Amino acid sequence: MTVIKVILIVAGTVSLGVGIVGIVVPGLPTTPFLLLTAGLYMRSSDTLYQYLVSNKYVGSYINDFRTNKGMSLRAKIYAILMMWTMITLSCIFLVENTPTKLLIISIGILGTIIMGFIIPTISNSISNKNKK
Repeated sequence: MTVIKVILIVAGTVSLGVGIVGIVVPGLPTTPFLLLTAGLYMRSSDTLYQYLVSNKYVGSYINDFRTNKGMSLRAKIYAILMMWTMITLSCIFLVENTPTKLLIISIGILGTIIMGFIIPTISNSISNKNKK
């Protein structure tokens, strides 16, 4: 195994960890990190890549995006609402430091911009057709 492949595997594993943490941490996106992990594993280890895309917990994030080349409007709205719910709850109940609250809100705004305007929106009919 070459040094480059080892570096790609390590970077992919770190990205996977951040993506998994993003499932529960407000403002931290999941799908982009899982897509990065898939790309890094695809270039370094077919075994890890296949394990990732067939995983019952995180494989659907990658496969849905890969198949549809975007997210449905419904999925985007749900993701943004969940993100802002968690951001609001965190800022009200967990975080007392104003600069930290501002950082969390700033990251939330960035996540909303990425989700709303950068990630392509697909029609629900495409998304539903691929699930059948």
